[in-house]
Amino acid sequence: MHTNVPAIFLINLDQSTKRLKACTDRLNSQNIPFERLSGVYGKSLSKEELNRHYSHTLNHKKYHRVLSQGEIGCYLSHRKAWQTIVDRQLDYAIIIEDDFKLVGPLQDVFDSIADLNFDWQLIKLAAYENREKPISFKSKLNSHFDLVVHKKAMTGCCAQAISLEGAKRLLKATEQFARPVDTDIQHIWETNVPVYSMMPYYIEQAGEFESDIAKASSSAPVKKHFWKRKWHQFQEKRLNRNATQQVIEVLKGKI
Repeated sequence: MHTNVPAIFLINLDQSTKRLKACTDRLNSQNIPFERLSGVYGKSLSKEELNRHYSHTLNHKKYHRVLSQGEIGCYLSHRKAWQTIVDRQLDYAIIIEDDFKLVGPLQDVFDSIADLNFDWQLIKLAAYENREKPISFKSKLNSHFDLVVHKKAMTGCCAQAISLEGAKRLLKATEQFARPVDTDIQHIWETNVPVYSMMPYYIEQAGEFESDIAKASSSAPVKKHFWKRKWHQFQEKRLNRNATQQVIEVLKGKI
């Protein structure tokens, strides 16, 4: 009998039945219950729906290219998951995108999160394309995991645990958004949501399906602004360094 099992929300587009079957089989293999959340298909949204939370003005100011319909739909899908956490007043939930594989027992993840003795808001449980990034600080949790603060928060939203307070803060900070959802989550000085990783990751991005974001986007090439991107990276480097150091100091005081 599993214990400490949180709500698990699987974001899945209605038309992505093969993805749902693969995800169901993988979670069932560990007897993990989950709830499917119908993902937002960006290509089907009206102009009004696309622009309800996505701001072209902010995008021009804060990012080096416009977002695709697929990226907007992906963002709205995650906001839907955050809102579900708030509506149900859940202590926390694990949000998973439908392109993952399990490489360890999730019960170890659930038990380790339950043993945390501080008020965390967001814990990454997977990395975009399973990439590795420089680590600024890590603390041993138990025989399975370290709690890690990366030099810059990991990209990707394949799998992450989000607390009730974290969901509230993310919804408030992204009422109007301008960047992809995982990029905004990296901006911890804007969201006021510290990002940790529980490593090694027991969930990995499978990469076995064509990107739904790409399929939900127009075929027209997106114009990227190289120097604008470099300028944003330059401006954000100091802000990220200072915010990350604050996260580390708070964590040191808790563990």
